[in-house]
Amino acid sequence: MIRFRFVHDHLGDFDVKRMCDLVEVPRSSFDAGLTHTPSARDIADAELLVTIREIYERSRGSYGAPRVYGQLRRRGHRVARSRVARLMRANNLVGAHSPRKWRRGRPDLGGPPDLLHRNFAASAPNQRWVADVTEFKTGEGKLYLAGIRDLFHRGIVGWDTSGRQDTNLVVAALEMALARTGNPVEVIHHADKGSIYTSLDFAFAAGNHDMSLSFGSTGDAYDNAAMETFWARLKVEITWIRGTIWFPSRAEAHAYLFEFIEVFYNRQRHQSSLGHLTPSEYADKWRHDHGQPNLP
Repeated sequence: MIRFRFVHDHLGDFDVKRMCDLVEVPRSSFDAGLTHTPSARDIADAELLVTIREIYERSRGSYGAPRVYGQLRRRGHRVARSRVARLMRANNLVGAHSPRKWRRGRPDLGGPPDLLHRNFAASAPNQRWVADVTEFKTGEGKLYLAGIRDLFHRGIVGWDTSGRQDTNLVVAALEMALARTGNPVEVIHHADKGSIYTSLDFAFAAGNHDMSLSFGSTGDAYDNAAMETFWARLKVEITWIRGTIWFPSRAEAHAYLFEFIEVFYNRQRHQSSLGHLTPSEYADKWRHDHGQPNLP
């Protein structure tokens, strides 16, 4: 189908026989296709493809077949996932993807406890948060991004950026998370054993809100996999959408990250693990079901 379409789309540009030879289809088959009457299945596929393209484009080209299928189901379309995958494959609609890589570090030397033990699940908002810092290259040097993710609705509740990877950066992300969630108590905050998270300044900031601090083993990314996978996905999708992960300046990087996290990721990007809801929709649904007001 794709080969025939290529020939058809370039009829006025190149010789038909040469194009058929190039894409390895018989000229007779192409000629027969010109007089072919579309079947009911062909028409239904064409109509479904319009909706698939709309969902794909709204995701900024980042959704693969599983998430497109989930959104179709939400809209009431009773279609097979294999059919969605076939139409996307035939029309070169590819979701953001990348091989997963893990950081390696030094062996663990003991220290503060791990309260999660790789159990990255929560039954309500503001029970368990995971945090980490990543970096982006810019024309002015590195920009560091600190983030805090709620393990219930998978959204980012606090974040900040800085040209320096220091305690002020992670404390600022923590203060944002506390302010926007109404200063909840008895939250477990899980991070790695980097000096910025084990510092006295960060411990005081967390302790002032009755927060329990949890730390994974030194150099073991699996102990903070929920945040590591978020960083990996964030960079894959930004690269997929923009074509590059590099920014001309720190200010431009910060502005883009603000829009990506606050608008796209938290409020527009659907997740299959949340029943194809966004983090914001999932959290609002829980609050509605439990008679709690939605937060801004």
